[in-house]
Amino acid sequence: MDTNVFISALLIEHSKSWETVSRIIQEGFFLFSRDVLDELIEVISRPKFDKYVSLQDRYEYLDLIIDGSVYVKTTKEIIACRDPRDNKILELAVSGRADSIITGDKDLLSLNPFQGIPILTPNEFSLLSSVK
Repeated sequence: MDTNVFISALLIEHSKSWETVSRIIQEGFFLFSRDVLDELIEVISRPKFDKYVSLQDRYEYLDLIIDGSVYVKTTKEIIACRDPRDNKILELAVSGRADSIITGDKDLLSLNPFQGIPILTPNEFSLLSSVK
């Protein structure tokens, strides 16, 4: 899952992103690499979110996400996305044999599917009947 979905879920309760994160916590698990986790920690710690959610609540949310996650050591460098910063999501998905990538990022969505991995918006993910 891309960082933007985690942040949207945190900020907008009952949004499709929130529903997606909640569903994966209940039915599946997230994949994280060191790079993707570092990005989420950096973004979730930004002071601009202080007026919406306390830092303590953000870190509790992060703990919840991490508890429902599997750490993946990426094994292959991928250079495929228009935005090079998004290649780490592709590397994680391929290395971790992800069932799907969930994002709102148009640069990633334009690659759907990537090496057989569907790239879905939270809306599209919500239409799936089950999480693997």
